[in-house]
Amino acid sequence: MNDTGENKSSFVVSADWLEQRLGDPSIKIVDAAWYLPAQNRDPKAEYKAAHIPGAVFFDQDAIADQTSGLPHTLPSPEAFAQAVGAMGIGEGDTIVVYDGPGIFTAPRVWWMFRIMGARNVFVLDGGMDGWKAEGRPTTAEVPTPAPRAFNASFHAEAVTSFERMRDIVENRLAQIADARSAGRFAGEEAEPRAGMRSGHMPGARSLPSGAFSENGKLKSLDALRRTFADTGIDLSKPVVTTCGSGVTAAIITLALQSLGHSDNTLYDGSWSEWGARSDTPVATGRE
Repeated sequence: MNDTGENKSSFVVSADWLEQRLGDPSIKIVDAAWYLPAQNRDPKAEYKAAHIPGAVFFDQDAIADQTSGLPHTLPSPEAFAQAVGAMGIGEGDTIVVYDGPGIFTAPRVWWMFRIMGARNVFVLDGGMDGWKAEGRPTTAEVPTPAPRAFNASFHAEAVTSFERMRDIVENRLAQIADARSAGRFAGEEAEPRAGMRSGHMPGARSLPSGAFSENGKLKSLDALRRTFADTGIDLSKPVVTTCGSGVTAAIITLALQSLGHSDNTLYDGSWSEWGARSDTPVATGRE
């Protein structure tokens, strides 16, 4: 599906590619925008005002396990299948996911679709902000797709639980790549969630999520490779990705899988779980 050159991820598509295919019934477009409070943006309001024609809205707070006590935890495969089936999406469709800035929250939904059994899932380079800046078509018309059956086949091995994460930290079983800001990682900035310790899991490496994109577009494969090398991540060894609440960790996952790295998992609870507990080790400092 790579239409952006040999040195780009096969998991991203360009705005040109998508615009040429608007109206193709085999392509399902998903608006997966979500924002932190500090960003002062309302994804639902933005979607209602203007979205890519045919796009359905994926609410990351609603399509989640509401019983976990953590923000937007993975839903059960059954709940996921019901939610996206109601959006008219089947597991065999070609699915293009976008967010506002570009490579921000769309990779999380890209990852969710893939671990739930969809095979042809892509992220839109440049996001909605880039799409609108280039004067491409938008609409306020909300589609009413016919429901489809989404047959989920959950890849549980792609998700790291708290118990597994504790084992990884204690026994250094995998490299840990943390997508939060360098200041939060170091314990120099407060966490956005009240009452939570700042710092990082012992042994983790800081790979802020913004390091993987430029102007809302995923960097070249060569640049992604350099980012991992510069932070000491060995791409021949296992990696577990983490962040504040499991969303931007998927940016690192997207980068890893773009480079052909398959031995990676995502810690779904992330710092919202680890940092809120009193029985987990926390390190501070830039290293």
